[in-house]
Amino acid sequence: MEKSYCLKFIIIIISIAVFIFAYSRYPPENLGCSTSTPPWCTKTHRKTNLRSTSIFDSGKPNSNHYFADTPLHPLDPLTIPEINKVRSILTGYEPFSSTFPSINSLSLDELEKIQVVGWKTGDPFPLRRASVIAFLNGQTHLVTVDLGMGLVTDHVVNTGSGYPMLTNDDLATALQLTYSNLEFNKSILARGVDLNDLACIPPSSGWFGPDEEGKRIVKVQCFSNQDTPNFYMRPIEGLTITVDIDKKKVIKITDTGRGIPIPKATHTDYTYTTKSPFYDMDPMTNPMSMEQPKGPSFTINGHIVKWANWVFHLKPDIRAGMIISQAMIQVKDGEYRSVMYKGFASELFVPYMDPDQSWYFKSYMDAGEFGLGANAMALVELNDCPRYSYYMDGVFASANGRPIIQPNMICIFERYAGDIGWRHSEIPLMGLDIRESRPKVTLVARMAASVGNYDYIFDWEFQTDGLIRIKVGLSGMLMVKATPYENIHNISNTNDMTGTLVSENVIGVVHDHFISFHLDMDIDGANNSFAEVNLVKEETLSGQSPRKSYIKAKRKIAKTEDDAKIKLKLYDPSEFHVFNPSRISRLGNPTGYKIVPSGTAASLLDLDDPPQIRGAFTNNQIWVTLHNKSEQWAGGLLVSQSKGEDTLATWSARNRDIENKDIVLWYTLGFHHIPCQEDFPVMPTVSSSFELKPVNFFDRNPIMGVKPIFQKDLPVCSVASS
Repeated sequence: MEKSYCLKFIIIIISIAVFIFAYSRYPPENLGCSTSTPPWCTKTHRKTNLRSTSIFDSGKPNSNHYFADTPLHPLDPLTIPEINKVRSILTGYEPFSSTFPSINSLSLDELEKIQVVGWKTGDPFPLRRASVIAFLNGQTHLVTVDLGMGLVTDHVVNTGSGYPMLTNDDLATALQLTYSNLEFNKSILARGVDLNDLACIPPSSGWFGPDEEGKRIVKVQCFSNQDTPNFYMRPIEGLTITVDIDKKKVIKITDTGRGIPIPKATHTDYTYTTKSPFYDMDPMTNPMSMEQPKGPSFTINGHIVKWANWVFHLKPDIRAGMIISQAMIQVKDGEYRSVMYKGFASELFVPYMDPDQSWYFKSYMDAGEFGLGANAMALVELNDCPRYSYYMDGVFASANGRPIIQPNMICIFERYAGDIGWRHSEIPLMGLDIRESRPKVTLVARMAASVGNYDYIFDWEFQTDGLIRIKVGLSGMLMVKATPYENIHNISNTNDMTGTLVSENVIGVVHDHFISFHLDMDIDGANNSFAEVNLVKEETLSGQSPRKSYIKAKRKIAKTEDDAKIKLKLYDPSEFHVFNPSRISRLGNPTGYKIVPSGTAASLLDLDDPPQIRGAFTNNQIWVTLHNKSEQWAGGLLVSQSKGEDTLATWSARNRDIENKDIVLWYTLGFHHIPCQEDFPVMPTVSSSFELKPVNFFDRNPIMGVKPIFQKDLPVCSVASS
């Protein structure tokens, strides 16, 4: 048995090591900027990965590496030398000199907005600082390191609730303690599971009362991976191990499900083989690729992306996954105008709807507890991202403070899916032979985070008409519950079920997903206002018209944060505008953008339910707050086991003035998920989105000048002989 423990621990260490492997890259091609480029954009280059090697090919990728040692823009993420320097400074810092802390987060401490906006290429490069969240001796340390001075300039010990993101070392500790626990192993063997077929995961515990205070808790639950890589479909039900990862001890074992069978492995393997078990269901389509004979149209210089009439800063982030900053669009006279200063996924809240002892705590905050960037695996070429995509790495710090590389974490590519940018044809009756149409080509920045069983695909899509579409796709595996039942007709009271029977002995538990986006809109400058434009029914006067009623748009400007708390209502429709009252169009309208929700969901939990207290940012779909550099994470800076004392709802309760101020728009995109049989054994991607769309920002349609595509513009392709 001791050999089994050692083998399992070695497997854990190997899994963690996956995060630091290197990858291949082609060198950049230098290109020039136009004279109308923003002041912080200098000479650009296009560095496009032209490899066609995929995970299904036998070819080995090239092994060239390219990493920036010097930042080019004040918002560029910390480089490898900078991360090493921070570690060196902390090693010599008196409070950490005897014992180096666990580094839970190490990232750029961004300058104030006014400094970033005022900087232009050629100016002295601003001093760089690092923001460090470290854990030592049961305390969370918030540390600022000045890289120029080589000193710690600020150090605060957190006294409130909550802990920082869990590191891989924390999770490995929880698993090691579980695997070496005698009572746990007896339970596993009593259930007939071979220890070599054991797969365990360390989900976060949430916060459910004072019994959990004063210690960092991780819950461990296990599965059988016998005969399948898809262990999530084979849960060992009712067995939960509670671990204190700081004291390194198992503090509780709940073992209530020994009578529940482990679901079979039949039809659970989702990996690609030439002999798929689902061959009778395979939709046969031919391979497809969008070809670009002249190469892509975008250029990238470090972290500055320039495409068509857009330019923006893009960087990976260990918590948010990716951050879009200083998004600007070019207008007809060559001027670049500001649209958004900063946008990113701030938190991802996933509460499961089962009060059982092994399920009640499953109310994850995936960004603040685990990190979307920390769980962003390398994207799969030709499948996650099309040919001619550009790939960007994440450079983060591990728990020991040393730099690690998340390779191919973000891809950038142009998309053409046969959509139409605009069109019009005239019927022959008018005597005009007009058939005008323009293709819609967009630019997409994409990353995918694999947080346990779920995969989240984040797209920021830019259109030439000024629209930004933010889309989230959900895929991966369900988190399922084992049951004795193989058919619903065997269940005496189906009303007691907390989900759908998706396969024999497998229940897909009902759950929600809420993604809160931080959108620091700067429409033509920092000071903006927020307006709700409500559609109101008006009735006609007697004899005024054959019509009885019509609708009018009535605009109400929010004065305070309370005025901007919005719950979406289908039968009380409104538009929601962020506008600059000081920038007026030639027709007298203030320039602005509106947020356009798509399909979404609202939380139905009680407001005093512990998960909802922590996830209070889902109480409304739209919020607007006064800009504050410290208010970026909707669930709070320290989310793990927090009590909800530092959330978007807390900040907004201050009810600050927001009219003609530097404001931040928040939008929560929601999904209710009632699982079905088609979600087994792996879920087809389901997506929803919202849009940021210009409103009186341009004088006219900004894509009137887009050229149509003609046959002569395209390559002549033929089917290659086998």
